[in-house]
Amino acid sequence: MIFGEKLEKRYINVAENINIAVCIKGTGPPLLLLHGYPQTGYMWHKIAPRLANNFTVIVADLRGYGDSDKPASSDDHAVYSKRAMAADMMAVMTTLGHSQFFVAGHDRGGRVAHRLARDYPQAVTKLAVLDIAPTAMMYDTTDMHFATSYYHWFFLIQPAPFPETLIGHDPKYFLESKMRHWGKDRTAITDDAFDDYLRCFSNPDTIHASCEDYRASASIDLEHDAADAGQKLDMPLLVLWGATAMVGNKYDMLAAWQDVAIDVTGFAVPGGHYLPEEAPDETYQALLDFFT
Repeated sequence: MIFGEKLEKRYINVAENINIAVCIKGTGPPLLLLHGYPQTGYMWHKIAPRLANNFTVIVADLRGYGDSDKPASSDDHAVYSKRAMAADMMAVMTTLGHSQFFVAGHDRGGRVAHRLARDYPQAVTKLAVLDIAPTAMMYDTTDMHFATSYYHWFFLIQPAPFPETLIGHDPKYFLESKMRHWGKDRTAITDDAFDDYLRCFSNPDTIHASCEDYRASASIDLEHDAADAGQKLDMPLLVLWGATAMVGNKYDMLAAWQDVAIDVTGFAVPGGHYLPEEAPDETYQALLDFFT
């Protein structure tokens, strides 16, 4: 129950045989919320109901995740490129009648939101990214610290079906391990939320699609990012990160995003990687202030 009540998910067709699952509530300016790995839109359940008091909140499951479709991939991984995922979200918002909107993305959703702002700058009026640094920068500065903390970036990109087979042997164990590794307060992930993540992540198609997401990030996404080098986003950009999470302690987060955007503000909130669940009050207030 993302909004504190059982709302039927809508399925919006964005391309042939691809439907994106969304949950919608509220009135006011449209605000698109995008989840991270290995979660679903359920991750917003602690703050989406409050945001719906001020915005029309659209919580979407990314292509390949949650209850959205998992299309067959391609040799170049373009099917799971952030460009393709961003196009999905643009189609969702257009179908819902929103030609301009706000977007906030956590983790993988933040990378999709970044590409959405790149490819559709006329549509995204404000952008918030949660606990990520730009993809290309993170690969360019890879060292032992990063590779150890974010080993999954290098594990998930291995050729299929190697990571899929290992994860598929015990999805619950893998999911629990990631939650403990990245989060600083495992109790912040409620039983209902974890059950939703596990329900979806137990699907072999989701496991494969999520690996393809990472394979795309290490290949075609970098090509798209390189083509944008030197072109800065000009919409306001909010950067939030966990005070005890890896990225905020390894990178100068504001400087990192100032390399790709003109108008950047941001700060740390308490806890680890899962900001909307570990620090819901602080994350809610930051998003409310920024988008208002």
